Amino acid sequence: MTTDTTQIHNIGYRNYEGRRLGRAYARRSLYSQSLRGAYGLGRSAKSKVLPMMLLGVMVLTAVVIVAIPMAAGNAMTDLPVEYTSLAMYMQLVIALFLAAQAPQSVSRDLRFKTVPLYFSRPIERVDYVLSKYAAMASALFILTALPLLILYVGALLAKFDFTDQTKGFVQGLVSVALLSVLFAGIGLVMAALTPRRGFGVAAVIAVLTISYGAVSIVQAIAHGTENPDAIQWLGLFSPLSLISGVQSAFLGAATTFPGGEGPSAGMGAVYVLVVLGLICGSYAVLMRRYRKAGL
Repeated sequence: MTTDTTQIHNIGYRNYEGRRLGRAYARRSLYSQSLRGAYGLGRSAKSKVLPMMLLGVMVLTAVVIVAIPMAAGNAMTDLPVEYTSLAMYMQLVIALFLAAQAPQSVSRDLRFKTVPLYFSRPIERVDYVLSKYAAMASALFILTALPLLILYVGALLAKFDFTDQTKGFVQGLVSVALLSVLFAGIGLVMAALTPRRGFGVAAVIAVLTISYGAVSIVQAIAHGTENPDAIQWLGLFSPLSLISGVQSAFLGAATTFPGGEGPSAGMGAVYVLVVLGLICGSYAVLMRRYRKAGL
């Protein structure tokens, strides 16, 4: 039966005679609803507490960092924290936000096969997965980019060098954009593969924090045994160390690897390929998960 010959009804079970908008409008609606839901907007007051509190922590941290050079007057000529380093320092806050909101985005529809929207025509699975993925990545980008904007505005108010600050700000935005897309994919996959929301929260935190801690410890051991090549390869096994390696290789950031053994440009290209592979793989897993769920 074609869409033109089907009948749809509103919640009051009356025939709907209005215009039927296309799949693009459905995608935008689902994206907007999912993005708002990540910050608790349109949901209960209780749902807003954690995401807004974590966003407040990110913003407050940036304000404190900006206040230091302003209080020092002419004694400082640059921010005490690089734009590309802030997300590394705030990794626990980012992980908590993702762990709390990724299961909320996908667990209810997979478990109960319901969505809080009323579509006037069917949407494809690819529309659904893309909307959810883009909304989670956008929510993470807001969480990580807003503090960078505060740092940038504060640096300009402190009359730091405009060219250096703009360059650092753009590099920071590229870094957190890559981080947001990568983490969103990993978080949604972990949440979609776990049967209950609580398990999803634990799985996301474990994947992001335990992997980074384990990689850092093994890298330190490799540094202690004077094996610098192993340090670079080990960085491929944690999402956070992957981002750190990419930004130290291409975005002018200081490396966080032991002994300053950051990846070279050639090794950095391997990091980029692994990041892109994880992003595409996450999308493929989500598509397969929703196909298995019959959505």
